Formats: sequence, C-alpha cells, structure tokens
Amino acid sequence: MEQLFEFIGNHYILSGLFVVLLGLFVRNEVQRGGRAVSAQQLVDLINREGAVVLDVRDKNEFGEGHIVDALNIPHAAVASRIGELERHKVKPVVVACKMGQHSSAVGTILRKAGFENVSRLRGGIAEWRNQNLPVVRGS
Repeated sequence: MEQLFEFIGNHYILSGLFVVLLGLFVRNEVQRGGRAVSAQQLVDLINREGAVVLDVRDKNEFGEGHIVDALNIPHAAVASRIGELERHKVKPVVVACKMGQHSSAVGTILRKAGFENVSRLRGGIAEWRNQNLPVVRGS
C-alpha cells in the first residue's frame, strides 16, 4: 500500500489521467444502455406515455411472473427479433431483465437499431417484486 502512494506521488499526471479515463469509461458504459429508471418511474412512464416494457428473461422465467403487457424476447434473441419491436419505435421502451445485468446490452442493441427513447429497469424484475408491485403469471 505504501508503494501505491509513492507511485501516485511520483506519477501524479499518469495517475490522474487513469482516474479520468476510468470515470469516462464508467459513464460511457452506463449511458450506452439508456438511463436507469426505478419501478415507480416505470409505472409513471407506462401510465403517462404508454411505455412498452421489453422483458428479456427466458420464457420460463417470464411465465413465472412479469409486468402487465410486457413483451418477452429473450436477450440472446433480441438482435434477430428486432422487427417485432418496430411498431413501438415512437414509444418509450423500458428493458427489464431478472436483476439488471442484461438490460444494458439489450438497450445498446435497441439504440443501434434506431430506438431513441430506451431505458432500463433499475434492479430488474427482482426489484419490481421487492416493491410488491403486481406481476402477471403465465404467458
């Protein structure tokens, strides 16, 4: 640990540049998939703007419980099934997955396909359920 502080003291420009680049990298990764919205913000988006929820979990997990009127396209198939979402291009699209890991990558795919208003559900369906919000069982 002592050597780390000595290195930083001797190479403060290099260390500062590293911190700046790391911050820019993190910011870029967060923004690529769209902004994160909370469960309550998602409810507001659905009620006020007619947002579409894209659930990217597999079919079995989707059947165990999902947000009302959510579309199910597994994250591995989003790129090949993007045509199914074309009619929703003008609406806000919120990507939801199990815990929030896959939604950023899917958001990036959607943005590259021309979807401008893409968000991701912070914490995924797990957070939705933790807040005791309603889910629909079955497909």
